[in-house]
Amino acid sequence: MPVARPESSDSRIIAHIDMDCFYVQVEQRKQPHLRGLPTAVVQYNEWKGGALIAVSYEARNFGVKRSMRGDEAKQVCPQIQLVQVPVARGKADLNAYRNAGSEVVSILARKGRCERASIDEVYLDLTESAEAMLKESPPHSLEAIDEEALKSHVLGLKNENGNNVKENVREWLCRSDTDHRDKLLACGALIVAELRMQVLKETEFTCSAGIAHNKMLAKLTSGMNKPAQQTVVPFSSVKELLDSLPIKKMKQLGGKLGTSLQNDLGVNTVGDLLQFSEEKLQDSYGINTGTWLWNIARGINGEEVQGRLLPKSHGSGKSFPGPRALKTIVSVQHWLNQLGEELSERLCSDLEQNRRMAHTLTLHASAYKSSDSDSHKKFPSKSCPLRYGTAKIQEDAFNLFQAGLREYLGSCGVKIQGTNHKGWGITALSISASKIVAVPSGTCSIMKYFQGYYPSHSSPKQTPDNFTQESVPLSSSENREGFMLDTEGYSELKSAEPQIERSFPCLDQQGQKSCEWRDQDSFCSLPKQAKDGFALETSHPSGGESGSAVKQSNSQLCFFRDDARITLPKLEEQEHKRNALKDKVRIRTC
Repeated sequence: MPVARPESSDSRIIAHIDMDCFYVQVEQRKQPHLRGLPTAVVQYNEWKGGALIAVSYEARNFGVKRSMRGDEAKQVCPQIQLVQVPVARGKADLNAYRNAGSEVVSILARKGRCERASIDEVYLDLTESAEAMLKESPPHSLEAIDEEALKSHVLGLKNENGNNVKENVREWLCRSDTDHRDKLLACGALIVAELRMQVLKETEFTCSAGIAHNKMLAKLTSGMNKPAQQTVVPFSSVKELLDSLPIKKMKQLGGKLGTSLQNDLGVNTVGDLLQFSEEKLQDSYGINTGTWLWNIARGINGEEVQGRLLPKSHGSGKSFPGPRALKTIVSVQHWLNQLGEELSERLCSDLEQNRRMAHTLTLHASAYKSSDSDSHKKFPSKSCPLRYGTAKIQEDAFNLFQAGLREYLGSCGVKIQGTNHKGWGITALSISASKIVAVPSGTCSIMKYFQGYYPSHSSPKQTPDNFTQESVPLSSSENREGFMLDTEGYSELKSAEPQIERSFPCLDQQGQKSCEWRDQDSFCSLPKQAKDGFALETSHPSGGESGSAVKQSNSQLCFFRDDARITLPKLEEQEHKRNALKDKVRIRTC
């Protein structure tokens, strides 16, 4: 449920930057001949030309929509260019889009606190930059206003003097007799216009923006005038904006809460909420949610822009619609292995490049039970402490799935053989890594001591007949439909089970160097207080056991001191201990 946050000053300047048809733009940059042509990006699929996940504005003018498939789009627009999303492991590979998004973020962050909200969306807090501009070079003192800023759409701006639109915008931007909030907003509009032009120059990408006094209003308006335009929201125009806004268009009101407002209170627009007192809304929806509803009806939102250039979570997923639903344990395990391999690669890359580690592994699934009256029961999400290493992530993800399936079916007798299980099917799978934190200073990698030691994991050789090759990319502004699949998460996931966090001490002050060691099947960390440098604590996927390095086969430690070196155990002994403990780390929910 939404939570009311403390009210903030209306003098903040917040921008929401939304890339225009981002997947299409990335493909057009790689293939310049596609520029100006009706183009769509489709997922890897052999059925009816694949599902469209991004459609250029040229194609939209012909009536092409994201809900179409490739063959249908060709019927509507015969000249449309269909470009497939890159594929890896039988599913969408979004690395090209993620990297392109990072290019944009690095430019936008030059002017203010930057929060990367998704693969193609960014929030900016420009308050300090706007205050500095207003003090040093206010808009009314400028000899010329940038043409891009003059194309801004200022909500509530009337053409009372018979001037052209740009001239009206110029007058609004350069007013010296208005209040402090509007002066800051004018500065924000100039800054965002400059940033958007810089993004275009350095990346060849266009973007649109909403500029307002809080995140909620900026997000609402960034898509109002697309492509390559920006919308400004003066405080005086907020009521008019919200009065007619459908309740389902408001963030967090598109689901059950919005439906409840419609059915129980007769609220169809955000403005309809104004007729209810804060006490009435609190009585109906609780103190926090009631206050939040009362606030948003008045355009009040205290959510801060978080200074975050990197994602808060990583994820990988895939959908299996209709007849492609997975109906065997073997097929589920195959795809969890693929998802686990991709997730492991991204986690290792994040660790090496950004010195960050994730602590929680979560599995989500969408399923059906055709023979059960309770067919609408949701497949439960499951979480456990995350263990680094491809094989460990794959094993833990499969254990989480089995635990979820037992709960979903209401039985503890789920078999793990590859036989068909009549009456259930999996239509979507995703795994994600969250609770990502920076590795404390003082820890160091010793990968250089093991060059050539770590073989990569290969995918299973056998592929069940019912494995689908359809992949769906990130749920973002370019793909709003259905289950969140191939995801790069930017919002905190709620863990279904208690979490156990690992810690990394800094031993430099003791004249020691603590090191991490990871191989293809293990990853190690030191506890908070390592007495004499020999103690070790470790968490299992069940979250219920810990012990010493001597007793635990799935955790090893190697570090160096000035006067001693602790060596690794023999690989044979390590493997023997791992096998002996496999049954002990199974997750049990019954």
